[in-house]
Amino acid sequence: MPNKSGSLKDKADALYRAAAECHRRHTSYSSLVDKEGEGSDEEQREALEMAFISDDVLATAMTAYESAKDHVDGGNSEEWWHKSNMLWHASKEYIRRHANCEGMSKRLGRQSRTRLAELTLSFDLEASALLALRMAADSYRSARPELE
Repeated sequence: MPNKSGSLKDKADALYRAAAECHRRHTSYSSLVDKEGEGSDEEQREALEMAFISDDVLATAMTAYESAKDHVDGGNSEEWWHKSNMLWHASKEYIRRHANCEGMSKRLGRQSRTRLAELTLSFDLEASALLALRMAADSYRSARPELE
């Protein structure tokens, strides 16, 4: 039976993999959208669906890591532990920003310039959170080179 830190490390590794895949899927979708005419509408929809699935996987991995009792053990001095907590925080921020964008875009209604500016800002903040997620994942990976 694995000890608590092994279990926590497994959850942190799963969080890393989910974060890396989430970034990869969103980057792939963005690339299809940016290359007008390169990807069909159906291909773009499928890529977006895969990105949304990766968001759900990230949220599940984040919750699993969060529920680990020893994830808040301030006495742990191992580098991977500190980096996994940074990854957890970045995951929470990305999921929060993504949910905010989803909520705002679903409430379409009549658009004013102010409303469109708010929506643009919200999407920019989501993109920034996705980049921060990638950076936190890369940082975690540097502490766990044996991954993948």
